Amino acid sequence: MRVIWLGHSGFRIETEGAVLLVDPWLTGNPMFPADRRAEATDGVTHVLVTHGHGDHTGDALAIAKQYDVPVVGIYDLMSWWEGKHGIKIVGFNKGGTVKLGEARVTMVNAVHSSSVAGPDGPVYVGGEAGFVIRAEDRSIYISGDTDVHADMGVIAERYHPDVGILSAGGHFTMDMEGAAFAARRFFNFRVVIPCHYRTFPLLEQSAARLSAALPPGTRVIEPKVLEAINL
Repeated sequence: MRVIWLGHSGFRIETEGAVLLVDPWLTGNPMFPADRRAEATDGVTHVLVTHGHGDHTGDALAIAKQYDVPVVGIYDLMSWWEGKHGIKIVGFNKGGTVKLGEARVTMVNAVHSSSVAGPDGPVYVGGEAGFVIRAEDRSIYISGDTDVHADMGVIAERYHPDVGILSAGGHFTMDMEGAAFAARRFFNFRVVIPCHYRTFPLLEQSAARLSAALPPGTRVIEPKVLEAINL
């Protein structure tokens, strides 16, 4: 399994016949090199979206249309996009599990907000979510944009994730100390990968506080854009 950061909260996950692009915001992302777009999207089989904000949905529709692949996410947003843009979708909801290639993807709770831009202001279409991806004897928890919340305990007990991809930039989500608290309090991660940081000066720029607050034996990987992490 390979996990490749696309900057901000975007990831490319290659596993068991599937290439999953999670929250692919490429166009206008200050961390993503525009001339490497094809490298990031080549071979995509599914686009996963955690919620409606533009820094997560940015290129989802364009990629879905270019490669004729489904967008996977909460039913309300998916069905709205299907009717409005004619794309393929896999719409489901929290607690549901779908099979993408040989990977099983479960939608789990997050604590944030979710909207898309409309002509008269924000349009609220479904809720915010995270994902648990189980493949190749790995269980990966993708928190989505969230604060620490008690449901993380249920996620940990039920799905036993050994890899955590955690929003940790602060201001809009939990910060590094919050992500460390969540990891210590609820999970037993082997690897933690922070995201939703470094993109703008407003966000945290280093995962040092996360690393310092985690128990010995937990590996924190500060991802580099388009460099593969082999799990």
